[in-house]
Amino acid sequence: MRIRNLIIFGSALFLSALAGSLMGPKPALAVAREIIELQRDVTALLQGQKDLQTQMTQDHTVQKTLIEQSSDNVNKLNATMNSLEKSVQDVQANSGTRLDTMSTQVQGLSDNLEEIKSRIGKLNQQLVDLQNTVQSIDARLAGGTPAGTPSGAGGLANSAVTPSAGGSSPASAPTGTAPSADTLYSNGLRDITSGKYDLARSEFQDYLQYYGDTDLASNAQFYLGEIAYSQHQYETAIAEYDKVLNNYPKSFKLAPARLKKGLTELELGQKNTGIKELREVVKRYPGTEEERRARAKLKEVGVPVTTPR
Repeated sequence: MRIRNLIIFGSALFLSALAGSLMGPKPALAVAREIIELQRDVTALLQGQKDLQTQMTQDHTVQKTLIEQSSDNVNKLNATMNSLEKSVQDVQANSGTRLDTMSTQVQGLSDNLEEIKSRIGKLNQQLVDLQNTVQSIDARLAGGTPAGTPSGAGGLANSAVTPSAGGSSPASAPTGTAPSADTLYSNGLRDITSGKYDLARSEFQDYLQYYGDTDLASNAQFYLGEIAYSQHQYETAIAEYDKVLNNYPKSFKLAPARLKKGLTELELGQKNTGIKELREVVKRYPGTEEERRARAKLKEVGVPVTTPR
């Protein structure tokens, strides 16, 4: 009985030892292998982090270089823009004076053309009168009138060849030592287009004094306003333009005179009266160069202008 109990007890101890060996901790070799693998993973992770940091440093350097280059380009562009802006301001400052000078020169050429046309018309009329006189003389001779008694025909011939003494002829000269109308007017145009304003003023004033009732008197009066405007004597210029508008109702300088009067009033800061004059130009002279310039100036000062129907 005692032996049986000992056998049972020994078997129990053996089974307990076997179970303990099966359920106990893993062998040290397996643990060491896992630690080595974990260390390898950590090392790879650290290396990857280091590589990423290096790449970020390189990217940062490249970005810094690009930013510096962009900043330099922006600075250069700003310098160029400033230079361009200064050039534009200089051009704008000079464009007004140049435009006025060109306008005056164009007006001078236009007046020269009108003067030539007027002279051609008068020469044609004189030629017609001369032809009529010759035909009259031929008719008298054919009718048997003696050649020695063409006193009436001679009077007709003399009256046809000699220009009319009326005030409408610019070529008629007054008594005295004053230059002819053609000389005064041509010299005035030449001097105003070449910038000799004081001399041109004197010549146009003489023209108005001696030939104030001729066809070109309103032109001379207009150019007195242009001279005053070019010399920035704006009050005087307005007075001269008013004389054109009030004294020469049939002058073809009415549109330019009203336009320049409006522009001069704007120069003096008289905005309301200047705008009123420019609107009158648009209303009275549609389709002209003066209307176009008046519209452009009104638009520049922020005044809407409706197109007339």
